[in-house]
Amino acid sequence: MPTIIAHHKITKSAEHWLKSPKRKEFFSTLGVTSIRTFVDPQDQTRVAILMDVPDLDALSKAMQTQAAADAMDFDGVVPESIVILVES
Repeated sequence: MPTIIAHHKITKSAEHWLKSPKRKEFFSTLGVTSIRTFVDPQDQTRVAILMDVPDLDALSKAMQTQAAADAMDFDGVVPESIVILVES
């Protein structure tokens, strides 16, 4: 199962982003596990998640859905800032 890191900007507070249930709700439907969150201590609008993803193609497709857009909007994610890195 590949491990990925996704980093991006947020428009809401880091506290809001960290406490949001939307991330787990969205990713759990894809079988994603071991979600860990990170916040840049120098710029709390820069955050990242590390997670194990069973199907990268399914994740890619799911990220294009309205459900993903709604979760990102709730969390304050800036979609155009998302960078996904895959463990190699």
